[in-house]
Amino acid sequence: MTPQPALGRFGALTFCYFATIGLFAPYAPLWFQSLGFSTLAIGAIAALQSATRLFAPYAWSWAGDHSGRRVELIRLAAAGALFAALGLLGVREAVPVALVTGLIFIANSGVVPLYEACVAHLLQTADGVDPARYGRVRVWGSVGFIASVSAFGALLEWQGIALFPALVALMNALLLVAALRLPRTHAEAAHDAPAPPALALLRRPELAWFFASIFFTVLAHTSLYAFFSLYLVELGYGKAAVGALWAVSVLVEIAFFWTQGRWFPLLTPYRWLQVVAVVTALRFAATAAGGAWMPVLVLAQAMHAVTFAAHHAACIALLNRHFAGRLRGRGQALYTMLGYGLPGVLGGLGGGWLVSHLGFASVFWAAVLCALAALGCAGHARRHDFTAA
Repeated sequence: MTPQPALGRFGALTFCYFATIGLFAPYAPLWFQSLGFSTLAIGAIAALQSATRLFAPYAWSWAGDHSGRRVELIRLAAAGALFAALGLLGVREAVPVALVTGLIFIANSGVVPLYEACVAHLLQTADGVDPARYGRVRVWGSVGFIASVSAFGALLEWQGIALFPALVALMNALLLVAALRLPRTHAEAAHDAPAPPALALLRRPELAWFFASIFFTVLAHTSLYAFFSLYLVELGYGKAAVGALWAVSVLVEIAFFWTQGRWFPLLTPYRWLQVVAVVTALRFAATAAGGAWMPVLVLAQAMHAVTFAAHHAACIALLNRHFAGRLRGRGQALYTMLGYGLPGVLGGLGGGWLVSHLGFASVFWAAVLCALAALGCAGHARRHDFTAA
């Protein structure tokens, strides 16, 4: 199979995966609420995704790096997510729902790091991963997310939230279909020698500081993911305005990924991390100080093109520099674990404490401090990496 059809099939996979997330993330809490769960129970179930990211992605990626069979493992993960999702059709009590939801997260947490490792292998050039072609694949995840949020929001408004479990099963079935259509990659060949260790690389200063910068950047963004909508409601914005502001962030994300071949080569990946940290600080300062003014919020949300999309592109470039070959999967898994799992847990708990004691604006001011910490970490990573341009 030529690379272009292969990339198209990976694009279909990322579309289906993020469309599934676009259904589950915003609407699962509403379904849980319809079942009569308490706010505490809903929060605990939602936290399972971040909790499973602390171990499951690395386990999947370890298996992929050691076996070389990343595509087969993607298919297994998608099949596991589908079977777990079917369990939602028959449970209504909090504990069984939590168990089934946890199984879904454990299964689907293997898809992204394995998929990213496969795509990086296909797009590897002498100068690293081709940023233009990578962006054209990754953009379909953003398209899938916004299409899913919009379409399923309208459908659930029309048919009722009781339809939610069936839709989750349907989307996971489509994810499995996309996984089954993936091509085999050269990286799936069997290996005689044991795979090299990955965790030991974290002792290298440039990697320790790199992952620290990821941690603080994503920790800053937990203020957005967990509390932005609630903040807007407290300020008096309606649901339409909340949805429109979220749509702005996804649309600029799509625009960056689609055109990143033009913008990304202008700076080195480390310089991008530093730019991202500065823009992140400005974004959340504007959100905290100017939340009463819609134009300020629109501008802040438009910065998502840099604070998320450019950050992701820079991280992928550096991960593929430092975790090449049979380390690719575990490098991607460490990105998920240290960059999204741990900050997700700490940001949710710490942000909740700040909101309860100091109000919603405080969590965005805390995000500014996190962004400044990320800036310092990115600078240290660049200075310690003697291969950096």
